[in-house]
Amino acid sequence: MMRRGGLILFLALVAAVPLFPAFYLTMGSYIGLYSMAALGLVLLTGVAGLTSFGQAAFMGLGAYTTAVLTTKLACSPWLTLLIALALTLAVACLLGAITLRMGGHYLPLATISWGISLYFLFGTIPALGGSSGITDIKPLNLFGLELRGEGFYYYLIWAVCLASLWVTGNLLDSREGRAIRALKGGVSMPEAFGAGGLRLKNIVFVYSALLACLAGWLYAHMQRFVNPSPFGLNQGIEFLFMITIGGSFSVWGAIIGATVITLLKTVLQGILPTLISHTGNYEIIVFGVIIVAVLQCMRGGIWELIERFLPPKADKPIGQASELPARVQPPRGAPLLRVEEVRKEFGGLVAVKNVSFQVAAGEIVGLIGPNGAGKSTMFNLISGELPRTSGAVLLAGEAISGLKPAQIARRGLSRTFQHVKLMPGMSVLENVMLGAYLRTDDGVFAAGLRLNRASDARVAAEAAHQLRRVGLADSIYAQAGNLSLGQQRIVEIARALCADPLLLLLDEPAAGLRFQEKQELAKLLNELRDQGLSVLIVEHDMEFLMNLVDRIVVMEFGQKLAEGLPQEIRANPEVLEAYLGGI
Repeated sequence: MMRRGGLILFLALVAAVPLFPAFYLTMGSYIGLYSMAALGLVLLTGVAGLTSFGQAAFMGLGAYTTAVLTTKLACSPWLTLLIALALTLAVACLLGAITLRMGGHYLPLATISWGISLYFLFGTIPALGGSSGITDIKPLNLFGLELRGEGFYYYLIWAVCLASLWVTGNLLDSREGRAIRALKGGVSMPEAFGAGGLRLKNIVFVYSALLACLAGWLYAHMQRFVNPSPFGLNQGIEFLFMITIGGSFSVWGAIIGATVITLLKTVLQGILPTLISHTGNYEIIVFGVIIVAVLQCMRGGIWELIERFLPPKADKPIGQASELPARVQPPRGAPLLRVEEVRKEFGGLVAVKNVSFQVAAGEIVGLIGPNGAGKSTMFNLISGELPRTSGAVLLAGEAISGLKPAQIARRGLSRTFQHVKLMPGMSVLENVMLGAYLRTDDGVFAAGLRLNRASDARVAAEAAHQLRRVGLADSIYAQAGNLSLGQQRIVEIARALCADPLLLLLDEPAAGLRFQEKQELAKLLNELRDQGLSVLIVEHDMEFLMNLVDRIVVMEFGQKLAEGLPQEIRANPEVLEAYLGGI
């Protein structure tokens, strides 16, 4: 009730702003515009982890498109909106294809470069008015009636802003949104469950650009004048300030950050020149000090502080839903995975040297070896995370070597990771729901308009079933980051099972588990084998492994040293010397 009351109070405040003096109406309009641009950055930078300084340039693209078309060609402003969005879509797709493959500091540097380029483009082309800009932009009209009142634009801006807020919240709470939130930990985890990492990056990049374009279009018709100044690098930096101060992980952080920065900037621009006796953008210095303080004391921004005083969100009940489509498991004993003379070279280092083995349907095969033997490299070669140098990998008779991880996942391979890869801020249920990404096909539009409720209910029911299956029914709504390491590994298995695989790759699943937990894991894996599921497992706990697996493959220095039944491996003198010691 307190959360709903806060929302009602916020909407009432937005509605009441025109009742105050004109200054507050103007400030309210700017806050709404900046909130839209910042909202795109929350999704792009705060959630997906892709830092961009070019948001202001996309805002300028929307503003200049409608300015030129309405003044030079007398186009309808509503038509220019469609043209501006289409142009921004094309430019964002092109820039995204070029820059989003970059990692580390190269991506923000690239966004700075094209952001500056667009800014100077606006200011140097004569048709765009140069540094003087374009005046006499058409006002919006409705059924032939021109709409010039500042109050009208205020309500229009906030109607669009609140609609954007609703759509963005829906998107984040969806199949695509869960995969987008997983991007911050790298692309390997979402790709292991069928989501294309580069595709997801392009989605958030384009969506963010379209929100900025929409804000720019509204800005141009509200002001009826544009020039390059509001669309430079400084404004792009301010948008990043907004989400950092407001809260970069929440859509509400965009509103709070835009409000704080806009009002504070106005106040400081009036106070600082009188204190310093010079004019200039001295408010940037104050913003920098605030940013440092926020990052040191409150990394989640102001919204994180507000949430501490709000009651926790009510858990969504998991109702009855029809089952998701499931794969037909191959007959027990049929060849499932074939690794044929696989080789991996890193420059002059041979990490895996012509290794071959098989996994049949309905069996558990252990892959063991001393540290550095090449086990994890072999896992990554099978799952497609690493490209092989030579050899072939076949799953159910189909060659999967050379395919991307997302494509391999869709063919029935699912995995866990040597180092746990969960989203700590998401609930256990949401983490496991990510595993079912490839079992539904809801797109961005369906998610944004909340047309995916039935499908999401089915995924939630499946995730809850898998959590009950692995013994974590009591932790469904807990945050994944609050679980012990052993429990997090079990969550990873539940997520992998949610993908309904033909073959399950487990990378050291017993690491960090207590004795009782290991026994429960062994019981679960035995049940999965009885149900026809095949498992390839890397594990260092020999007592756990020897009593579980059907066969063992031993690697040493990147080569296959031995293969056989557990008792044969236990008695093999070469294995004893290389790895098992006195076992």
